[in-house]
Amino acid sequence: MIAYGATLDVARELALFVARVLHAEHRRRGTRRGRRALTAFGQAVLALRWFRDAVPVHRLAADHRVGVATAYRYLHEAVTALAAHAPDLHQVLAQRRAAGDAHVILDGMLIGCDRVAATTIKTKGRNRGATVHLWYSGKHRCFGGNIQFLATADGYPLWVSPVLPGSRNDLASARHHGITGALTAAAAHGLKTLADKAYHAAGTGILTPTKKTTGRPPLTPDQHAFNLLHTRLRCLGERAAAMLKTRWAALRHVTLCPKRIGHITQAALVLTHHEHHGRY
Repeated sequence: MIAYGATLDVARELALFVARVLHAEHRRRGTRRGRRALTAFGQAVLALRWFRDAVPVHRLAADHRVGVATAYRYLHEAVTALAAHAPDLHQVLAQRRAAGDAHVILDGMLIGCDRVAATTIKTKGRNRGATVHLWYSGKHRCFGGNIQFLATADGYPLWVSPVLPGSRNDLASARHHGITGALTAAAAHGLKTLADKAYHAAGTGILTPTKKTTGRPPLTPDQHAFNLLHTRLRCLGERAAAMLKTRWAALRHVTLCPKRIGHITQAALVLTHHEHHGRY
């Protein structure tokens, strides 16, 4: 067996922040001193290694000299404790209005996961009535969970939603989470939302590109110009998804229960906000 050293490329201050969150969670649960195999800081390092590098849990268990079941329990505890600090949608929109923003960007992303056997009945499209995999996304052709997110005009992630199965489309997911209603209310106070064609007719104040529909005249030059400007502004929202997925490798493919994807993404958002010291 060969031993070697490794460095985790996150600031020590971030590990201390996670340790403080975990220490507060331990106190809330009434955990007695000296009853855990790892200290709060050791548990924070274990969780950050998983988020940052997607280290398999059995390797984390071996490196930290705990059982595999204990490593899973510590990881789940860290995810839940961090996700509890994720911002609220209405709070985020109020803050953006107070900051004087003209718009926010709404988009969705698929967080990949292992194959899930759960099925559902398709209610729309040509194969209506057919049995399909609940967590399978036909658009992305893989299994995963649908996450909706809001970003600033320059592409910084502000808020992420709970998870829905990958078979749900973006508009249905946004309506399910009440996002469209909150954004429509925000638009009444001057905060518009830019979204792609998937959110067409989502609500007042949620601006999408003009679509060319069958049987109608071609788009006018003004409509083409609007679509071009809209796309160049909205595309910056892709940066938010990239920030989360490139910084936190665990979001590229989740091997835990897919129902935990929402909490995992919210925890990653909290880590991202802390790394940027809440500058937004």
